[in-house]
Amino acid sequence: MNAESLRRWMAGALLAVAAGSAPAATRTLCTVAAEASTGKILVQEGDCTTRVTPASTFKIALSLMGFDAGILQDDHAPAWPFRQGYADWGGEPWRQTTDPARWMKYSVVWFSQQIAGQLGEARFQQYTRAFQYGNEDVSGEAGKHNGTSGAWINASLRISPLEQVRFMEKIVNRQLPVKPQAYEMTGRITRIEPGEPGIEVHGKTGTGSPGMDGRYDPARAYGWFVGWATTASRTVVFARLIQDDQPTAPNAGLRARDGLLKELPTLIHASDAPRH
Repeated sequence: MNAESLRRWMAGALLAVAAGSAPAATRTLCTVAAEASTGKILVQEGDCTTRVTPASTFKIALSLMGFDAGILQDDHAPAWPFRQGYADWGGEPWRQTTDPARWMKYSVVWFSQQIAGQLGEARFQQYTRAFQYGNEDVSGEAGKHNGTSGAWINASLRISPLEQVRFMEKIVNRQLPVKPQAYEMTGRITRIEPGEPGIEVHGKTGTGSPGMDGRYDPARAYGWFVGWATTASRTVVFARLIQDDQPTAPNAGLRARDGLLKELPTLIHASDAPRH
């Protein structure tokens, strides 16, 4: 994502905030949950097979890559300073020195770009392919060869809700070609606090929109929340995808998260018969 694309994204985000008081019209495109140990679908509602931008949900994959490659050491190392020219449309939280825990908490895009940039194009592609992540295309915006600066943000990389759930299964079951520390640290920085009583939740939001040119359209924003939830007896992996039809605040990813968390106890205890 180049500087011009970042400026367009910032303008769109500001429009969404400005329009936050307008009545919201949001569709839930998909809710899907599966038993992590078996892969059995517990709940599947809506269109869960169409691929869209992963947006910031891709930070989970980037975390695994970064810790496996040794670019990231633990939840507080490295701590990289903000520099002029970095993406800063997330406001003051993005303009501060950032470590892996803060990166995940505040969804800091420039930190993601630094990880991908240090991996380099070839290794970035190798990881994405080894993870079988969506369409595995991290080339970026067409003709710009800028995949490490934002292939996952309204550009070439696409993933469906069902593919998100299968990726979460691989994390929970440790079926990806990464070191144990990568799983441990990623689990630590993705934990949602406070969680529901008796349920440990890990997940990540994401906000994007249709198109593959890096532009953000707040009037058609996608909102993701993906992750896994564990009780004393089971672990369930989940994905929710929503879409707005007008600029709305807070952003779609946060609303997808809040809505799913309210329903999480029901999803956790869903019957084995899938709903369509």
